[in-house]
Amino acid sequence: MVFGAGATEVSAGPLTPFRDEAQAQRYCAGDKVVWLDFRKGLYYAKGLKRYGKGFDGSFVCLNEARDSLYRRSLLGLR
Repeated sequence: MVFGAGATEVSAGPLTPFRDEAQAQRYCAGDKVVWLDFRKGLYYAKGLKRYGKGFDGSFVCLNEARDSLYRRSLLGLR
């Protein structure tokens, strides 16, 4: 769904968001933990500048983020 100038709502599968990285790592055994920015519809891997930053995000499992149609950040390491 598109809601205006660049704002999108992405949802296809269930997400289990965590405010704490350690909780997400325990839940996501065998999967990587990423920082999901709900406002931008992007996820950031550990090591990226925006990993764990911002008020509109949570830690989630990588596969859950992909299954929910969120896109990875293309910014790289900064």
